Amino acid sequence: MTHDPQTIAWLDQEDSRLAQAVRAHRVAVQYVMRGTGPGEPPFGYTVGLFGVGHPELVVVGVDQERACALLDAVAELVLGGRDLVPGELVDLDELSRLAVETLPNPGEVLFSANRFYQRPDEFSVPAYQLTWAHADGSFPWEPGYPCPPDCQPRPGTWRA
Repeated sequence: MTHDPQTIAWLDQEDSRLAQAVRAHRVAVQYVMRGTGPGEPPFGYTVGLFGVGHPELVVVGVDQERACALLDAVAELVLGGRDLVPGELVDLDELSRLAVETLPNPGEVLFSANRFYQRPDEFSVPAYQLTWAHADGSFPWEPGYPCPPDCQPRPGTWRA
């Protein structure tokens, strides 16, 4: 893939910014706004956890502020020594209950993380999707979940 000089300069600046953030904070959050097509929800993901031997974390269908808050809080647990496993429930507070699920298509989502670790998409860093419970405590796979499917797509059913 060839890029024009302006794009190469921009990518170099982004690489530098991300490397500085990871060095300073051990983990950074990359947020991606909603796309223009169907099935393109907003999402955020961590960059830096793979470097400490843990899959990166992804949260889908929340705004930037909420994505950063959730990812920062769970990343702190991981950096503090907690190894998350698929199927685990994480209660951050009475309003933040998350289920840990394997993200089967990380190469279609974690572009900045793969660039940071110099990994091609087909050999992507692994990731867990943190699926959030609705305010009523229900998860998307439970009957009566009040949100439509596109508000929080299931792991592997969406891509960036």
